[in-house]
Amino acid sequence: MTQWTNDELDRIAAADELEIAPRRGDGTLRGPVPIWVVRAGDDLYVRSFRGTDGGWWRTARAGHEGHIRSGGVDKDVTFVHVADSEINDRVDSAYRTKYGRFGGAYVNPMVAARATTLRLVPR
Repeated sequence: MTQWTNDELDRIAAADELEIAPRRGDGTLRGPVPIWVVRAGDDLYVRSFRGTDGGWWRTARAGHEGHIRSGGVDKDVTFVHVADSEINDRVDSAYRTKYGRFGGAYVNPMVAARATTLRLVPR
């Protein structure tokens, strides 16, 4: 399995947003959507602000592949659903730490969206 380099992890983690373009069932990429991204350990995670109703998230869950761009990194990825509560606790903390400056109106929905946690795995 391919892993992120330390440089890629640092650059993406330092960026406020990530552009995510999940692959549709017909093989085409959905238009890129800017979302928040966090780093927990040596992994990158995203969640849907709109929960399971988020269009990009539904496409990502159905196709499991896509493309991301953030911090000068441009990469094809696999989306891996995360249900592990310990990992989700770390992701919650990462969202609060990185994006807390935006206030609870934005951060609280991200923390509440644990069911949509996806790990980004480079391909």
